Amino acid sequence: MTGGTGIDAGGADSTPRTFQGSGHVEVAVVVVTYNSGGEIADLISSLRDQTRANSLRVVVVDNASCDDTLAQLAEHPDVVVVNAGGNVGYAAGINVGLQHVGDAATVLVLNPDIRVELGAIAALLRRLAADKAIGIVVPLVTDELGQRSETIFNEPGLLRATFDAVLGSVWRSRPALLSEWVRQPSAYTVARPIDWATGAAFLIDRETSDAIGEWDERFFLYSEETDFCRRARTLGKAIWFEPAAVVRHAQGKSGASPRLDALLGVNRIKYMRKHSPRTAGLYRCIALGGALLRARRSESQRLTARFLSDESLWPTLPHGEWTGAVQNGAPVASIVIPAHNESAVISRTLECLASPSSAGVIDVVVACNGCTDDTAARASAFGGVRVIERPEPSKVEALNAGDEAARVWPRIYLDADIDFPASAIPGLLRALASPGILAGRPPFEYETTGATAWVRAYFRARMRVPSLSQSLWGAGVYALSETGHARVGNFPEVIADDVYVDLKFTKSEKAFPLTPPVRVRTPRRASDLIRILTRARRGPAEQGLDTGSSTLRALIATVRGPQSLWDATVYVAFTVVARRRARRRSATWERDRSSRAI
Repeated sequence: MTGGTGIDAGGADSTPRTFQGSGHVEVAVVVVTYNSGGEIADLISSLRDQTRANSLRVVVVDNASCDDTLAQLAEHPDVVVVNAGGNVGYAAGINVGLQHVGDAATVLVLNPDIRVELGAIAALLRRLAADKAIGIVVPLVTDELGQRSETIFNEPGLLRATFDAVLGSVWRSRPALLSEWVRQPSAYTVARPIDWATGAAFLIDRETSDAIGEWDERFFLYSEETDFCRRARTLGKAIWFEPAAVVRHAQGKSGASPRLDALLGVNRIKYMRKHSPRTAGLYRCIALGGALLRARRSESQRLTARFLSDESLWPTLPHGEWTGAVQNGAPVASIVIPAHNESAVISRTLECLASPSSAGVIDVVVACNGCTDDTAARASAFGGVRVIERPEPSKVEALNAGDEAARVWPRIYLDADIDFPASAIPGLLRALASPGILAGRPPFEYETTGATAWVRAYFRARMRVPSLSQSLWGAGVYALSETGHARVGNFPEVIADDVYVDLKFTKSEKAFPLTPPVRVRTPRRASDLIRILTRARRGPAEQGLDTGSSTLRALIATVRGPQSLWDATVYVAFTVVARRRARRRSATWERDRSSRAI
């Protein structure tokens, strides 16, 4: 996989130190920058030295830097520079870069404050070529003075988290079973398989990268590399540490603050919820205990403890922001929002989309149907939002009217009470542009702040059932390509348009990209939950869909202890009541009003 040395008989370097913009290369380097003007030139210089041995393509994705990063990059015309459209985060930036790597055998993800020592890339490639089971190789990382950095970690777990919380860096040489952080000096002297490493430098086999798929953008920063390595191991691919490859990391220049430390702590919990949901609650308690033990001496630990103890604060942590740019003079997508007397929530929903909407990057149509409140006036106050009004209170008619008014494809259909972050749009559009994909939606999370214990138990159980997260319905948002919409046609008179759309596509035609999630605010009271569950049951029943038996089997499989048993019991109780009520005809549209009062 390595090329020639580029050294002539006289010892002079005869290889032009340039990057290849097209054709096949051994390595495509992806760098995500954010105000990296003080470091990016040194990284590019160190990469040019690597071209003596290996062919490189360098792709830099800029996350809306406001310093001289772009000016410095302009001095390197052989570097592919991509505007991310905002500060979308590290994982999202990598995903943008992966769209531009072209024909490359491997992908090397680097932080902008890395300096690659001569021969490092060649050493990484040799290790990768040594065994087909290896999917990712990471180098030895040193600081600017050449001192080794501790960048290797063990898979998170309850026992390891407990010892780390109590002991911290005390007894640094404790066994791997008792620590997530690998601190023994001997562990950094030999090449060996590892669980994961910090994401400052990752060489990934291209086939492995394609098989794993996009990095999970729900991790704005931190834990995205833990997740990516976990997914690689799940595919049977090994992660190796290669000490013969050395990079220098300007520690601290990547950015550090108490709020970022709090984000690190929160994302550890999100990681556990994704991969070990049954132990995530206890893991959070352990992490909170560790932060409280150190809170007296550390502002960062005090803030981390505050965020770990109050989940309602999590949305205020750093997160992706996307404004984007118009393409060929047109918006990149149309969003249709049907709204019937949504005065209490429409401003909240449109605020999430305000930046790209006012910039003309997305085409937003609010289809007011039978409104007797000021929904239309509130929606009209947002820049770039077009409002159409129809006299009849029909969601289906509003969807069809919105379709007629929408200007571009693809189309995103959004309920008026759903928080749909603009930063989820690029990943959703990439998914819809993939071959064979006709429909999709972003992931979702439930906002249960203020809900009763009964309601929280119901939604905890619901989130544990995998099948309920692999359908277009249930999240309050779905998207269709132009081809996908042609299959759906005009929306018919059905209660559940999302169920109707979902049934039009096979599993392989739907995508659920790992974008930032939409937030679905749940009912606060049991009576409101029963009301919307009754309506939700009528929709599938109307279309001949009944997943009750399969859902019950999946729910039983999630029971692993007293709490999950209690949650499952509550779920079944609510479902039974809703099913019985759904058999009765209703002249009104059952609506949850408790969450709209917030």
